[in-house]
Amino acid sequence: MPRSKRRATTDMGPGDDDRHCSKRLRNTTSSRRYSKSDDVISFSQKRCLTWFREYTTPDDPDTLGPEGMEKYCEDIGVEPENVVMLVLAYKMQARQMGFFTQTEWLKGLSELQCDSISKLQNKLDYLRNQLNDQHVFKGIYRYAYDFARDKDQRSMDMETAKAMLQLLLGKHWPLYSQFSQFLEQSKYKVINKDQWCNILEFSRTIAHDLSNYDVDGAWPVMLDEFVEWLKASRTDTNIS
Repeated sequence: MPRSKRRATTDMGPGDDDRHCSKRLRNTTSSRRYSKSDDVISFSQKRCLTWFREYTTPDDPDTLGPEGMEKYCEDIGVEPENVVMLVLAYKMQARQMGFFTQTEWLKGLSELQCDSISKLQNKLDYLRNQLNDQHVFKGIYRYAYDFARDKDQRSMDMETAKAMLQLLLGKHWPLYSQFSQFLEQSKYKVINKDQWCNILEFSRTIAHDLSNYDVDGAWPVMLDEFVEWLKASRTDTNIS
């Protein structure tokens, strides 16, 4: 390509050449800065997949398992038990707790436009804030049941159920601690999906003092028994 002609020195005023060079330098720097910024902002599925491979093994390159999950959580600075990991799994629609498949990883992180540790760390507050949306929270809560239960069982074992309830309702339901105590001394060894879903509705609609609880309502027997147990506990406390 032919070079563009430079202005003759005689046509330039004092300092014009310096200003001209400075302008060219600024334009070049600006162009480089834009390209670099654009590269940071744009999402790359290839880069996302390369990141995924850092946590898999040669024997099973399409599945991120428990060991890889531990390293992954360490890299992004989040404890595995943190509720934000449940929200992230929900975004991926992961089927099994402790595992991400390549398909699930790409689905969730493509939606979040994250292909690196730093990008995901910048999205953690967004993921936590999803829990403040009642509609989204309900979706995450329902998803958690199938995600956490043993796939060989139709119901969720009680230890897992209590851990998940603590994670999801422990800080938001005033009656959670009493409900947890009720479960500890109850006959129940598992929680089925109907019970699980109704626990959330109960926590959202029934007042702390049980004043709006309807004994003829369509609550599962488990929740009716919880109300009876709680009323008896409060009576015993008032007497003593």
